[in-house]
Amino acid sequence: MNTYKEKAFRALTYIASLFVILFLFGIIFSIFKEGLPLFKQVNIKDFLLGSAWYPTMATPEFGIWTLIIGSLYVTLGALIIAIPLGLGTAIYISEVAGQRMKEISKPVIELLAGIPSVIYGLFGMAFLAPAIRQWFGLQVGLNVFTASIILGIMVVPIIASMSEDALSTVPKALREASSALGATHWETICKVVVPAAKRGIIGSILLGFGRAVGETMVVLMVAGGSARIPHSIFESVRPMTSSIAAEMGETVVGDLHYAALFAIAIVLFMITFLTNLVTELVFLKRSAR
Repeated sequence: MNTYKEKAFRALTYIASLFVILFLFGIIFSIFKEGLPLFKQVNIKDFLLGSAWYPTMATPEFGIWTLIIGSLYVTLGALIIAIPLGLGTAIYISEVAGQRMKEISKPVIELLAGIPSVIYGLFGMAFLAPAIRQWFGLQVGLNVFTASIILGIMVVPIIASMSEDALSTVPKALREASSALGATHWETICKVVVPAAKRGIIGSILLGFGRAVGETMVVLMVAGGSARIPHSIFESVRPMTSSIAAEMGETVVGDLHYAALFAIAIVLFMITFLTNLVTELVFLKRSAR
């Protein structure tokens, strides 16, 4: 009887994993199938490096350089905020907090990760953007700075949780050896524990980057929506994800604009794929050691 149960369980898990792989390849195939026809009429260099995104003009232009820059500005701004907050939270939970505080802090971090992105976007539109507009005397509060703050808060749980796991795996013997040599608790954290867990920390930052660059709802609601290269953090931008979300409903299936949006999706896919690939390589090297 147990043999039949084991065979049935193996068959179910095999089928489930097979469906996951099939769905993944189906998504990849559909994106490339719809997006690649664009490059029969638009040069790939002009598409990637062109600064004019006017897909609905009489003579349409499909340059996404401004959209790429917008995505990078918002993503890097989010990481500038999220890395110190996330890493600081991880160090506090792993190395400083008592057991009771750890039991409270970990669920709070997980709760932040579970909040829907639209809630963050609503908070940014209704409260943060007006406050930033008032504090800095701006005409509009929907800009790179506001979007970076909201995205940074969203990325903090990823960096904090994964970094805390990496710090927790550092052998206790390293901490004891550092203390035996006369190092203070802070010196042990900075010069022993964090360097020993650096691969896990780097992996968490790369995953945070992938999460931020692929976020749609927050940047659609808070980044402003101007398809231009910003000259300051208080100007609005239009990242790639928000362009897809805002314009997909206005396109005709099969036309150039439709294909261009799928081509943007291909670019986003390649960015996230390379980010995840680098993350996997980092973890593989870490586990190999």
